[in-house]
Amino acid sequence: MTGQAAPAVAEDTQWLRVDDPSAAGAVRRAAERLATTLAFPERRVGELGVAATEIATNVVRHGGGGAVLLRSVRGAESTAVEVLALDRGPGMLDVGAAGRDGHTTAGTLGIGLGAIARLADALDIFSPVGVGTVLVARFDADRRRPVPDDPTAAGLTRPITGETACGDAYLIRHDGARTLLLMCDGLGHGPVAAAASQRAIAALRGQPWPADPQQAVATLHGALAGTRGAAVAVAELDADAGVLRFCGVGNIAGAVVSGDGKRGAVSMPGVAGVRIRTMRVFEYPLPADAVVVLHSDGLTGRWSPARTDGLFSRSPLVVAAALLAEAGIRHDDAGIVVARPLP
Repeated sequence: MTGQAAPAVAEDTQWLRVDDPSAAGAVRRAAERLATTLAFPERRVGELGVAATEIATNVVRHGGGGAVLLRSVRGAESTAVEVLALDRGPGMLDVGAAGRDGHTTAGTLGIGLGAIARLADALDIFSPVGVGTVLVARFDADRRRPVPDDPTAAGLTRPITGETACGDAYLIRHDGARTLLLMCDGLGHGPVAAAASQRAIAALRGQPWPADPQQAVATLHGALAGTRGAAVAVAELDADAGVLRFCGVGNIAGAVVSGDGKRGAVSMPGVAGVRIRTMRVFEYPLPADAVVVLHSDGLTGRWSPARTDGLFSRSPLVVAAALLAEAGIRHDDAGIVVARPLP
């Protein structure tokens, strides 16, 4: 077992389409319900509601519509709500100026982003011109006891249109200079697929660190017996050795991004829990500046690392959100996890 404290656990609670001004009210009510469930103080619930309204309003007013994700984040002794907004609008020429009170491009008072920044405990905005905007805001229940942040790894899931349960799931673990990532895509959609993925997560969470990713996949294969099965991939980032070890079964895509290059990882045919003919660990160089991406087939593999907007220098959650917005498809569950080598 690792001697490090377990990272906070994020759960993607609800995706909401935000295509017209009336959607802001639905986002506010959903955010307030989630905060109440997490036992936020009444005043903090109200502050979150104000900020969520501003975020959703900006998605429509400036981004032409998009989506908002509400996430619960649970640490060992604290809780938070994250609000993540995506749009494919014109972006912002100057994010810093847009956050100052009085700045407006829509004939309003220009207090939206400034208010969000004051009410949030953390705010990250990625908004390249002509590409769209990713906004992530975290609101701690108790601002004196913030949820610990993991600056090296993050993931996202999104269910197929029309479903609330997502068949994709991920796990992040740390041990010294090593990070373990699991990406799982339960066969099919809905609650049955989600149950298989959650069984896979439970099979590796809190267990002794596997000898290598192949042992982890073998554990998953046994744990998923009796389910529909799943595509799975386990990646171990070993910063000390400068190596990524990868073992995948099925159609989970893995890639190491470094500089403007992208090196794909090899998965073997099969379905964990049903039939696996061959398991094999592949090793890839892991430069200190690398970004490792695992995703299900709910994202196409056509995203490119050769970008001029600096995406891959941003936080793993922003990278995951931007790639989901760019490459995600609506007729399948989607899951992505992004990590950097631990320093």
